[in-house]
Amino acid sequence: MPHFEHLRHKPPQELTQPREIVVACAPLRSNINLSHIMRTAGCCGITRVIACGTPKVLDKIARDGADSVILEVHRTLPPVLKELKQQGYELVGLEQTTNSEDLHSFSFVHKTALVIGNERQGLTEEELRYVDRVAEIPVYGLPYSYNVHTATSMALYEYCRQYPTG
Repeated sequence: MPHFEHLRHKPPQELTQPREIVVACAPLRSNINLSHIMRTAGCCGITRVIACGTPKVLDKIARDGADSVILEVHRTLPPVLKELKQQGYELVGLEQTTNSEDLHSFSFVHKTALVIGNERQGLTEEELRYVDRVAEIPVYGLPYSYNVHTATSMALYEYCRQYPTG
């Protein structure tokens, strides 16, 4: 039988190139959710998160993500999406919509902006008009959707699985 020994604070794997994914969040109701997204982004080697509204990162939750991830703050999401599209990002909404693609078979392009909606309203019709594609995470029970930071973590993990070296 194999022997396992816990490795506390194992150094992160090195990326051969910077990750070309940015997370763009609509105004979130909970700074706890944003802080968890920042922590996950840091763990994934993502260096840029955009948050709209009046966000605040809670250091005790975000941990090193608060220091290693740049948080850009904007008033509203649509102008951000327009700018990201002009910068050559493919805008991928994370939402339950018609014509969405199951995350299990979703192929991310390398230069992706993952667009995250509000906890209650999701992505608005205006925001959905900007996205190029929509990824959806299947739900097999109730409630009808995952928490916003949980869903973001799943999508970021899938992106990193597809691009393990950056």
